[in-house]
Amino acid sequence: MIPKLFQIGPIPVYSYGLMLGISFIVASYLLSKEFKRKKMDENVAVNITFLALIGGVVGAKLLYIIEEWSYITSLSSNKLFSTEGLFSAQGLTFYGGFILATVMVYFYVRAKKIPFLRICDTAAPSLAIGYGIARIGCHLSGDGDYGLPVSEFASWVPWGTDYSNGTLPPSAAFRGSEIAQRFGGSVPDNVLCHPTPVYEFILGVIMFSILWYYRKKFKIDGKLFFLYLILSGIARLMVEYIRLNPKIIFGLSEAQLISIILIIIGIYFYFFNPFPQTVNNTEKIKSGAKKK
Repeated sequence: MIPKLFQIGPIPVYSYGLMLGISFIVASYLLSKEFKRKKMDENVAVNITFLALIGGVVGAKLLYIIEEWSYITSLSSNKLFSTEGLFSAQGLTFYGGFILATVMVYFYVRAKKIPFLRICDTAAPSLAIGYGIARIGCHLSGDGDYGLPVSEFASWVPWGTDYSNGTLPPSAAFRGSEIAQRFGGSVPDNVLCHPTPVYEFILGVIMFSILWYYRKKFKIDGKLFFLYLILSGIARLMVEYIRLNPKIIFGLSEAQLISIILIIIGIYFYFFNPFPQTVNNTEKIKSGAKKK
């Protein structure tokens, strides 16, 4: 793992930060490309990207604070505002960022009098590929998002990964867990683990390919976004089974519960769209022009 890639003078360049930046650049480019195709104001795409960046980072950090409230409140003021506390590289939770960014974008496009679901459709492919690219940053930094030791699940895979040089090595990531007990109390840092961030990158590319293909085929606003909710929810639900996260209820983690909710919402609105009035006007105008 390579948490720190290089240093420019006194400024260190970290792998996670770099990949997160690249993910937003790629997502912003694709979003602007879609805005241009739909003959929408490309400046709005830039503003949405900025809001998504702010909302994504802040929301991800807020959900992390909620999840780790007992730990955060136990820190001294010096540690709280350090890399051990609020500025920890591990302190980002995707769904927190996704939810807050969605809310911020909703109020922005509402003020601009732009159909919210149309914006969601336009952003769906960008969300899929952006998430996948950012996960490569998690992989390179070794920040604890990796999966179970391969000896615990699918031991036959040849791509088990050594995360001993990561920012959160296995001895710390699995501390106090049943898996640690099976290793005699502590998981060795050099144990080979499932590279779940790489799995999520691959799933992100697959989701992007599907959404990119269907983006011109769906005529009703929202349908592409609801398909994204279904696909991304299923992907996260599956990956969580080979990742060590606290179980909340029914043997499911917080991320899995949120994923199930998103899958249900996606399926319902995909098949039973209650917004027939949001048919893409651009398509209707083009059809009308052809008839003339």
